[in-house]
Amino acid sequence: MWMTVNSLALIRRWDPYPFILLNLVLSCLAAIQAPVILMSQNRQADRDRIQADLDYEVNIKAENEIGDMQRDLDEIKQMVAALSVASADGTGGKA
Repeated sequence: MWMTVNSLALIRRWDPYPFILLNLVLSCLAAIQAPVILMSQNRQADRDRIQADLDYEVNIKAENEIGDMQRDLDEIKQMVAALSVASADGTGGKA
């Protein structure tokens, strides 16, 4: 829009063809935006790191719970196997 209005201005052109003033404005804008964007990215990286730590802790807890459930299941299997052997012997599970 800047270039169009400036190029088509009939009375006075405030920024001739190489558009030096436009380049200056855009450079200043980039210089102001760059630190803000970097700070935003750093904050997002911190949030991602915290989220990854929380996910890791949840995964560890879930792994421990699954291990406990597996041990309980193994105990139940052993009890069922012992009962089936005892019932096959005719003792009916009585020792």
